[in-house]
Amino acid sequence: MEHVRDHLPPGLPPDPFAGDPSDPSAALDAIEPGIPLDESERMAVEEDLADLAVYEALLAQRGVRGLVVMCEDCREDHYHDWEMLRANLLQLLVDGTVRPHEPAVDPRPDDYVTWDYCRGYTDAHGHFITGTDH
Repeated sequence: MEHVRDHLPPGLPPDPFAGDPSDPSAALDAIEPGIPLDESERMAVEEDLADLAVYEALLAQRGVRGLVVMCEDCREDHYHDWEMLRANLLQLLVDGTVRPHEPAVDPRPDDYVTWDYCRGYTDAHGHFITGTDH
């Protein structure tokens, strides 16, 4: 029996596709490396992360599961749960890319809102709580 060596840390099970020319994860190796974000892009992503935390804190308790975004490429709505959005933004900070990911399975559109909805809701919530505009 041949001993399988792969790139995984010791203690984990071996990669079942190690050495397999039809490895389904090989497509991930073909992803172009990202370009590191410049300072203004980095600040924008950090602001989005901070906003996302506020939106989730306010809206998850009301049953909102995440955000819906119109995809520029396919012109269809994509539904992203809070955790996936956070992971995407953190990945952008790390290496300037967003890795392929699984979309929400059979999403209920009513469970997702837009960034604009979140901004408006947060502003209204702040106005109601403090009696002032943000």
